[in-house]
Amino acid sequence: MLPANRLWLSEGGVGLLRSLRHYCQKTPRKLTICEAISHLQVGTKIKVQGWVRSVRPQKENLFLHVNDGSSLQSLQVVASSELNHRLLTFGSAVEISGSLVTSPSRKQEVELQADQIDVVGECNPVYFPFKIKEKHGLEYIRQFPHLRCRTNAFSSLLRIRSEATAAIQQYFKEKGFIQIHTPVLTSNDCEGAGELFQVEPAGQEKNQDEEGHQHFFSVPAYLTVSGQLHLEVMAGAFPGVYTFGPTFRAENSQSRRHLAEFYMVEAEISFTQSLEDLMKVMEDLFRSTTEHLLTQCPEDVALYHKHVSPGYRDNVDLMMKKSFNVITYTEAINILNSSSKKFAFKTDWGCDLQTEHEKYLVKHCGDFPLFVTDYPYALKPFYARDNQDQPLHTAAAVDLLVPGVGEMCGGSLREDRLDLLKTRLAQAGLDETYGWYLDLRRFGSVPHGGFGMGFERYLQCVLGVDNIKDVIPFPRYSRSCLL
Repeated sequence: MLPANRLWLSEGGVGLLRSLRHYCQKTPRKLTICEAISHLQVGTKIKVQGWVRSVRPQKENLFLHVNDGSSLQSLQVVASSELNHRLLTFGSAVEISGSLVTSPSRKQEVELQADQIDVVGECNPVYFPFKIKEKHGLEYIRQFPHLRCRTNAFSSLLRIRSEATAAIQQYFKEKGFIQIHTPVLTSNDCEGAGELFQVEPAGQEKNQDEEGHQHFFSVPAYLTVSGQLHLEVMAGAFPGVYTFGPTFRAENSQSRRHLAEFYMVEAEISFTQSLEDLMKVMEDLFRSTTEHLLTQCPEDVALYHKHVSPGYRDNVDLMMKKSFNVITYTEAINILNSSSKKFAFKTDWGCDLQTEHEKYLVKHCGDFPLFVTDYPYALKPFYARDNQDQPLHTAAAVDLLVPGVGEMCGGSLREDRLDLLKTRLAQAGLDETYGWYLDLRRFGSVPHGGFGMGFERYLQCVLGVDNIKDVIPFPRYSRSCLL
């Protein structure tokens, strides 16, 4: 009989014990960098994955900073010099396991003491366009749209953009608006400017219309310039609707304020006969979204206000406190004509306001957001409501002008009087094209109005960014390369 203090196991039993011992070992918990630096998991075994932002080897220790895009702040990793590897370079992708501990340094609250470092994706720092000790401006990183998300500035922008999107959706949800997915393919030119991208299938048979023209659909199709007319359809069944998506303009421009593809927030409100109602929603949306950004991503916003537009935070704080200014188009023209400044474009009554005019008006009114109302009727599309205020003859339209950008929002009350709308469409030769639009006025029509806000221009305004190409992930503009 075997002694009680001796245990004999078969070969299979030994293997089972080893498996049980491995199974019982504590598996590192996978955390994002944002979760790790919150120091709520101090004392636990964790695993992080990300990209190396700095490497500092010493005789006995190795120091790394790793970031995964979840936070502006990186996580400091401390490891034995034995874990150093020639592929462990600036920009390389890594997976690191170890213990999260309180840091002895004042620069960070926690650090990761690494037990294991695996290089998942190597990066040759010689050819990588961003250098570890250099500060790269927005103009430089714009040359690398496929890589600029690796920089602090652009990763911050993308987090801000994501939070702003969520805040806009939340605002409309809380106000009872219904989100509508308006089509990207359309047959109408809502803006009336003719700056359309026509869409045709490649290498497929097309339908032939009565005049012998061939199209995939029964009529020519274009990428949308606005979801407004489709929102007006839905405004016949809901008190408030909105859409948020891409829009397209075939403007042959490479300027710092134009894109061929950009995002628009558009809303339509039923049972309203007041521009003040539209202006209130515009102003509330601006403040609600901006307050969310200042609360949810303060470090990212602060990076822009410190390094891109120093001192601009004071402007933003002022925008959050005071009601926006309001003037009429006629008052705006009088201000421009009273100025000693020489403008490149005319400032006669009836001329459209250009960017130089808009920026001057904002500056003149305290470098503060400014509503301009009651534009000349002839300047506005067919759907804008006629104020019938002869001899000036204006439309119930409004633009919101903001510092550094100019026009950010544009809207109007819609013409709900069937006879006036029919006359205007007939004058423009559009009565057959927009027969369905006239039906909206025939069957249960109500007074309504709406507006559109350029999402990228909003971001420019809040962050103080001069070039619109620096606030969108993949800028599309005339003669630009497409990824």
